[in-house]
Amino acid sequence: MCGILGAYSKLDRASWQPKMSLAMQHIAHRGPDDSGIDCIPTLGGELILGHRRLSILDLSRAGHQPMYSSDNRFALIFNGEIYNYKELRAKLQKKGIRFFTDTDSEVLLNSWICWGKDALSKFEGMFAFSIYDKEEKTLFLARDAFGIKPLYYSLIGSELRFASELPALRHSMEFKPGINEQIAYEYLNFSSYDGKKETFFKNLYRLLPGYYAEIDLNDIANLNSQEDNASFIQQIRWWSPSIEENKQISFENASDELRERFLHNIEIHLRSDVPLGAALSGGVDSSAVTCGIRHLYPDMPIHTFTFAAKGSEVDETKWSAHINKKINASSNKIIIKPSELAKDVDDLILTQGEPFGTTSIYAQYRVFKYAKERGITVMLEGQGADEMLAGYNGYPNARLHSLIQKGELRKFLTFVERWANWPGRSREQSIMMAKSAFGKVLPNQISYLFGKKRDVTIQSWLNKDQLLDNGIDLNPSSLTKADGKFEHAIPKGRMLSNAMRDALSEGGIQRLLRHGDRNSMRWSIESRVPFLTHSLAEFCLSLPEQYHLSDHGETKHLFRHAMRGIIPDEVIDRKDKIGFATPEFEWLKQLDTTAMIDIDVVAQQNLLDFNLIDKFIKGQVNGNLPYSSSTWRIINYLRWVKLFN
Repeated sequence: MCGILGAYSKLDRASWQPKMSLAMQHIAHRGPDDSGIDCIPTLGGELILGHRRLSILDLSRAGHQPMYSSDNRFALIFNGEIYNYKELRAKLQKKGIRFFTDTDSEVLLNSWICWGKDALSKFEGMFAFSIYDKEEKTLFLARDAFGIKPLYYSLIGSELRFASELPALRHSMEFKPGINEQIAYEYLNFSSYDGKKETFFKNLYRLLPGYYAEIDLNDIANLNSQEDNASFIQQIRWWSPSIEENKQISFENASDELRERFLHNIEIHLRSDVPLGAALSGGVDSSAVTCGIRHLYPDMPIHTFTFAAKGSEVDETKWSAHINKKINASSNKIIIKPSELAKDVDDLILTQGEPFGTTSIYAQYRVFKYAKERGITVMLEGQGADEMLAGYNGYPNARLHSLIQKGELRKFLTFVERWANWPGRSREQSIMMAKSAFGKVLPNQISYLFGKKRDVTIQSWLNKDQLLDNGIDLNPSSLTKADGKFEHAIPKGRMLSNAMRDALSEGGIQRLLRHGDRNSMRWSIESRVPFLTHSLAEFCLSLPEQYHLSDHGETKHLFRHAMRGIIPDEVIDRKDKIGFATPEFEWLKQLDTTAMIDIDVVAQQNLLDFNLIDKFIKGQVNGNLPYSSSTWRIINYLRWVKLFN
């Protein structure tokens, strides 16, 4: 687990070197164990490759990067882990390839040399890497299927930059880019972020999850304008899973295979030469990880870390305590006082690099901090299970859509009735879902009767006239959809599978993975997510939809069945879901909103109305207005503007 930084520049070294050195400092937390930066003269300029290393596998100097191929043709900088590196290494050795280290980085590099882009689908892991071909003068950038590891880039004129984090990328540039007001508006008004190629900064882009880019420096070197030339960098999707249904597999056989595949993932995610721990909320997903470790290794020491929302209705430490007792783990409980957020809020915002949705991110930040203080370097988490196994509410709209497509009206009506009987759901919600599902399949004239499309609501404290003057699209056609489309079409009756496929590469999961990466790396901890391997995802996406979301409305139906005997029944049968939820309102009341909402910053951001914002937030803090999650978004955004400008 590391941080990477790269650039192609035709400027003189005295111009770019101080900026690259500063940028390297801004990813030092990602790799405190080693640092390397090389300059490769090429095409009238220089290619700069920088790397900060957090040593996890082979702690010797053999893992130093940039790493070069034996013939010195290829140069690699790599952030992440290839968990199946031992198996890939054995295959490569049979082809006569020699190895000089015990690192997964050398396996990645030789896999690329051997298989080219086809190597991407062979990796079980999380990665963002760059490989430079000195002969062809091409730079290859790639990101794992789910975007667990980050990678950002810019191309202004012929000056190319890329980095693991936006602050480092900005510091490597000649001119620091301003705010992307369209993205800011979508965040403030809709709480939408991290689902697109664009970032909160103008001219800075993210390489999308499951994509690669092959950059010919011959073309880049010939660009002369000082404009945003990022369109020259074509992003190409390499992970495009099919969702065709495997109609032959029985529920019991699917359960057995899911269990076997998941335990295999746990096993390879435990490969490490440094101490490990696990985040434990007490829900099904994190319990599956910790109980899976104990099932595989009866005598292995297990250290768990749990956020305790003491005295709050979102506190679920009784469940984590039950798991800890069951698996005989060494438990660590993190209790946060409301006043502590105020003390850490600036560091949290700087850590994340871009605005974020809720204060639950602070709970995660503190969990990783505590783990670091206890000597842990690798943490396992349950992230991704909801998207892969039909968690949350189970994507019921999509399931109903599938039933209509297949003409299964009786099952449709049964599902509508029984889904509503679970905690946290209602008959009204169920009926609305049924109407929505019919509206998607009926002709436009008839679907109009099921619900007239409403105009978008603009928050009262946003300056609508100014938004329009600035060219902001007030009702963007897609808020969270990535720019690319999956290669495979949607088969009839597979709308739930398609919803899960989308969820695994777009929208919410991208936010969660960004939060986890920045919070863990802030404390030089590697966060691993054993649910998220593309082979496990492809298997789950091929299963009959009722295996995941039962006809009775049970979410994660198959996974709960598969994990019986490993996870205690009391946890498997939980109907609620909390995770790292926080008592946000109580925390925010401790913030000095006058200091956080700087009038000068608001004046610079003419999209917002200071008086209305001030009235809105003070009304909530004083109890005169009902609490809204918009409060945190306003505070977060304005403080972010202050800190980054």
